[in-house]
Parts: sequence; C-alpha cells; structure tokens
Amino acid sequence: MIKQFVRTSLLSCASVAVLAGCGITESMTESASATGTQTKGVPKNIIMVVADGMGPAFTTAYRNYVDDPSTPYVESVVFDDILVGNASTYPAQVSGYVTDSAAAATALATGVKSYNGAIGVDVNKQPVNSVMYHAKSKGMRTGLAVTSQIVHATPASYIAHNESRKNYNEIAEDFFDVRVDGKFVADVMLGGGTSYFERDDRDILAQFIDAGYEYADSYNRLASVPVGSNVLGLFAPVALPAVLDDKRKNRLEYLTQHAIKHLENDNGFFLLVEASQVDWAGHANDIASAMAEMHDLALTMEYLREYVNTHPDTLVILTADHSTGGLTIGANGDYRWSPEHLKSMSASVMTIALDMANQENPGEFVAQKLGLSLSEEELATLDSVSNQDDETRYMAVKTFLDTKTNTGWTTGGHTGVDVEVFAFGTGYKSLMGQIDNTDIAKTIFGFIDKKQSLAIDSNSNKVSKKVSTNIELTSDEDDDGLCDFKEDWRCN
Repeated sequence: MIKQFVRTSLLSCASVAVLAGCGITESMTESASATGTQTKGVPKNIIMVVADGMGPAFTTAYRNYVDDPSTPYVESVVFDDILVGNASTYPAQVSGYVTDSAAAATALATGVKSYNGAIGVDVNKQPVNSVMYHAKSKGMRTGLAVTSQIVHATPASYIAHNESRKNYNEIAEDFFDVRVDGKFVADVMLGGGTSYFERDDRDILAQFIDAGYEYADSYNRLASVPVGSNVLGLFAPVALPAVLDDKRKNRLEYLTQHAIKHLENDNGFFLLVEASQVDWAGHANDIASAMAEMHDLALTMEYLREYVNTHPDTLVILTADHSTGGLTIGANGDYRWSPEHLKSMSASVMTIALDMANQENPGEFVAQKLGLSLSEEELATLDSVSNQDDETRYMAVKTFLDTKTNTGWTTGGHTGVDVEVFAFGTGYKSLMGQIDNTDIAKTIFGFIDKKQSLAIDSNSNKVSKKVSTNIELTSDEDDDGLCDFKEDWRCN
C-alpha cells in the first residue's frame, strides 16, 4: 500500500517557529487572494529544488560565510526562514544505509526506494513513473533547470528509466523517446550536455529542433527565446563551469527565471531545479566551490521567494538528495572557522591550480586569484608546488584553503545523515516534521491529483487520462552497477 500522500503536521506553528521560520512562511502563504485552488491549499505550480550533496553542515557554513562580522550576531539567511523539517535518505535495503544520487533522485522523483545507480526504475529494474511524468499526464507544463549535464542522476530520474546512471547516451535517448500520451515529458530542459545529444550515431538535438523546440547554446541566446516556448538549452559539452569560473555568477537563478517564463500557463507547471555542483565541491573537499555554489543556490531561493509573493498559488520545496564530504566547520581540535578567506576569490581552485604552472611568480598569482595578502612563507609554499603535476597543485591549493579556514572533511563520498527540508507557498505545511525522501514525491503526487480533481469539479469537460502512481517495493535484487569514485569523475 502506498503510504498516505499528504502528511498532516502534528506540530503547531508556535512549536516549530525556530525550525520553520513559521511567521515568514505563513505570511507568504496567507497573502494570497482566496481564489481557485488556493482556497483549498492545493498549489497550481510546484517547484522542486534539489541541492545535490547539501548536508546540514553546508547551510550552517553558508550562514557563517555571508555573515557580517561588524555586527554582534550571525545574521539569518534565506534557508533559515524556510526550514520545515528533515528527511531520511537511505536507499533500498540491498544498497544499505548510504544512498547515491541516482537512488536518492529516484526516491524524490517517484516515491520508490531503489538501489544505488538506479535511474527511474525499482529494485527489479522496472520503470516507475515520476512526478514530472504525472504532472504532464494531467496537462501541466513541465521542465528542469540544472547546473550539471541534464542526463546526470537527478534530472535523469525525473524523465528516464535505466538500470545504470552511467548510461548517459541511453538516458539522453529517453529524453526524446519517453512520451506521455505522445508528448515529451519535459517542455523546458536547461543545463549542460551537448555531447550526449549531438552525436554521430544519433543527433537527438536535431530531433528536438525538428519537433519544434527552440534551441539555446548560450545564456544570451536563451534570453531571446520567445516566451512560452518549448526549449532545449545546452550550455556546455558536459556540465556548466563551476560558478566561480562562470561568466554568470547567478547562473542557477538565471536558468530558473527563464524556465518559469516558458512554463507559466493557466493549468500550472512542475519545475525541477538542481544546484548540482554543491555535491561536486563536497566530493572534491573544495570549501571555496562549496560556498560559491551555495551562494548561487541562495540567490535562486531568494528569487523564488519573490516569485511566490506574486504567485502565491505556487509551492516551492528544497531539499538535498544526501550529504557529501562530511564537511566540518572547524577541524583538528581548533575551535575556529574563518570563511573570510574565501570571499574574494576570482576563480575556482581547479582553475587556479591549472593556471599557476605557467606563471613566473606562481605564489603571487595564487594570492591574487584568492584575493588574499599572503606571508612570505605562504608564498614560498605555493611556489614550491608550481612545478608539480596538476593533481598535486590542486590538492595543495585546496589544503592551503582548508588550513586558512580551518575546514575539515571526513570523506570524499556520501554520508548517510538526514537532510534538511525547506518549503514555502501553498501546501508547504505538508512537508513539516521528520519525513522520508519518498514522502516528498508522494506529497507532490497527491497535490497533482487533488489539483486535477478541483479542475474536474469546476469544469466536468476537462478530464485527463488516468496515469497510475507508484507503490513501495520490497525486492532485494542486487545490482553491480555502482559508481566507482576513482574511475567515474563527478559521478555522484
């Protein structure tokens, strides 16, 4: 049996005010005019935001990172205002307690626990429907905006069905081949991944263009696409650049704004947004990129709060699929964390490490890129690694920043801790408390069905074809397609 779709909160606003920023979120919801589905607490639009790899330490670190040290208090940030609870992240039993991004994305997208590596399939490797598929079946417009390649684990699980997340070409083919009543699952797709769509063996990009999709291969080109279009925007061969290296420092916010512009319609929309590279910074134990990617996410959430203020019939959900890196704020027994050393960087650690080898004064070059005034000893340390290989220089600059900030890491992989859940807008209370990641999908399924029921009640001539949702599975079939961190760079 499917567990109850919509979880009723047992906590009053007062009792969760510290957790949920209840007054702020409540006022955003109650400011809506009492029209349409809003009066019944059912959102017209649903925006699902996944911050890949964002464990609880990342949000705390970000608050400290942007703090104004001239004041006696650590100021709150957007995440503090919208926190409503926590979610467990464990995968299907066959994969133990620590999930990968594919199993977690499948759970968030379909409400079904699966094995690590699964893309939109259950433990028996059978396809399961996602909330995006379900939204499309009910006549909503659908889309995604991510900073990874769009065939990466999280976006893929909302559209494709594959036994292994590594099968990027097959997943790209599913983006075109999987249909809902003859229609594509997603109307708008923004991110990276040209290499998977424009291939010698199959030009999927050309197929989408022939099917009427507008194509954008740059941020500027995206801005010129007519409003309301179906859009495929691929802005890099694989993933987008790290935000520290990107010409747009608000790239996720920008993609989200443009996705919404094309999705808005009278019947509502479902949009998946992913801050993909928080996870990659965690895998790399790169605190500079971690905070920069968190800032990109924070700008996006601030934009979405403004959007809900003017479109109060919208629900926004933010969570992580898992935590990555075991980030610690303070390390080595030293009760200190010094994020001020990260605030003036003009390039990512990777770019700095690659470029320093060609500099006459590599230490000075690194100092300039970090925006720091370094001691003679520190400059000499950086000079001493400049003639080493790329990986050694990269590790040296990362270690230098970890030492300056006193940042700690416990792993280069994932951890099994619960992740935070944030929500605001119509229906946000359904996400309050301690839940499981599958409950998020089940709540969204429920809202989509309730929205459809209201539409049928108001106009009996508008009835969509019934598309079944998923049930929980208990099979323990094993899988051998796990991610190899050494061989599969940025696989999770």
